[in-house]
Amino acid sequence: MPRDAADLVDLLDLETIDTNLFRGRQAVSSLPRLFGGQAAAQAVVAAGRTVDPAYVLHSLHSYFLQPGDASAPIIFDVETIREGRSFATRRVLARQHGRPIYALTADFQRPEEGWEHQQVAPVVPPPEECPDPKKLLGQPEDDPEWGVMEMRYAGSSLDGGLEPDEVRPGRQRVWLRAKGRLPEDPFAHVAAFVYFSDMTLMGAALVPHGIRIGSADAMVASLDHSVWFHRPFRVDEWWLYDQESPFAGGARGLVHARVHTPDGTLVASVSQEALLRKPRPRRTEEGA
Repeated sequence: MPRDAADLVDLLDLETIDTNLFRGRQAVSSLPRLFGGQAAAQAVVAAGRTVDPAYVLHSLHSYFLQPGDASAPIIFDVETIREGRSFATRRVLARQHGRPIYALTADFQRPEEGWEHQQVAPVVPPPEECPDPKKLLGQPEDDPEWGVMEMRYAGSSLDGGLEPDEVRPGRQRVWLRAKGRLPEDPFAHVAAFVYFSDMTLMGAALVPHGIRIGSADAMVASLDHSVWFHRPFRVDEWWLYDQESPFAGGARGLVHARVHTPDGTLVASVSQEALLRKPRPRRTEEGA
């Protein structure tokens, strides 16, 4: 994982191979497979490289098709779907070893005025008053697993910190920010957020079952991922990831999340479905 914001910016700086064709490098990682947020963020950068800067990314919808190889570069092939006066659409296919691993459709819009409203932000303690999860888990301050991410835990349906709610049993709230300062370019924050947006989400689908994300009691893998950007914001300053899981079943879990800045502004929304598979019994040499 990148160690800080500077490492993340470097990771997301793709090599141009040909027209609409890019290559993304890998960061040193202890993960057994490619982190999905990295593939998504690099695909967004590839799409953005082909769009007039007058357009800004407002939404993306994507599928994780195959487990990625954390030791091999990724090739991103960008296709122009729409080049309109108000919107521009790109389709990106990411490949490794000749096979597709991730598919993204990204839509960009020229900024314009319109009606405005937003859902009120939840009342939670500020990040300065929330515990560092590394301390709760007894992990060292410099644990490389956390890399570029700083997090403060604001509560969940499993560990408390939230008011009881029988109607919504799967909830989790965390404060996140990048470690270090990102460039002033707004698109750098968009790409960085896409990287972060794949983190912690499925914890909300596991808490009704008494399981924490990362536990050996569950196999978790992202299946699809969607993001809507509402307003510009800085990813290197605290933002609240307010997560809720309305459903789990069929070895899948669904999570919706809202992203608020500390002043309560709703800046993004995220939805993800993931594989949530119970551990399977190991086969013996003669077993089934």
